[in-house]
Amino acid sequence: MTTLYLLSTGPGASDYLPPLAVKALANSQHLVAYGLYLALLGNLTNNKQCHELPLGEEVERARLALTLASEGNTTALISSGDIGIYAMATLVFELLDQQQQLTKSSAWDNITIEVIPGISAIQALASRVGAPIAHDFCTISLSDLLTPWEVIENRLQAAGKGDFVIAFYNPVSRKRQWQLEQARQILLNYREAKTPVIIGKNLTRKNEAITHTTLQDLDIKQVDMLTLVMVGNSESKRIETSQQQWVYTPRGYGKTL
Repeated sequence: MTTLYLLSTGPGASDYLPPLAVKALANSQHLVAYGLYLALLGNLTNNKQCHELPLGEEVERARLALTLASEGNTTALISSGDIGIYAMATLVFELLDQQQQLTKSSAWDNITIEVIPGISAIQALASRVGAPIAHDFCTISLSDLLTPWEVIENRLQAAGKGDFVIAFYNPVSRKRQWQLEQARQILLNYREAKTPVIIGKNLTRKNEAITHTTLQDLDIKQVDMLTLVMVGNSESKRIETSQQQWVYTPRGYGKTL
């Protein structure tokens, strides 16, 4: 059986590429990805047949990877971060599910699939600023391209009421600016204005930028498509040493100090 690797590169820097992913890349003949992800891999793509498909062609990428593997080629379908978090892994299984509903047997049935986890942006940002997700947290994508805004808004209300630390993926895009401001307004119904907020842009890459602010002062203009926004809960605290600002969310150990 031929293997299809669902492979995660991590947030960007090669130091964050998991060893299992490096091994899978070495074993693969064909690499399927958005061009930026191939560029981030650098020399690891040498002597590989690279298939670059643009943003908006995610289904085509997943289908191509399945087809290449079914033809006997060891293949890697590549996403940044963790391929199972807001990424391509789910599309592969959706296509397999769809195919099984159409026919009991297909060439795709003979593929061995291996999902290789990566370091997600939420972990990278948390590590940069301390321990903001040390207690219960959630992630919410603010993109309404695939999920209706009404559903997203319900999740925002639930996360606010539940006092979760929240990481916002896909906070804005060139054509979509208002959702993050709407999310901010919703959370202000549940959180104090001084609640810590961290903005992480181009995480682990050369032009990485980390900004500390508050829920009240969150400036949407500081956020772009390559940004993760993390909002603390009612217990999250910011401290400052002579070297750096830190944010942490107590888990309850303080009761024993």
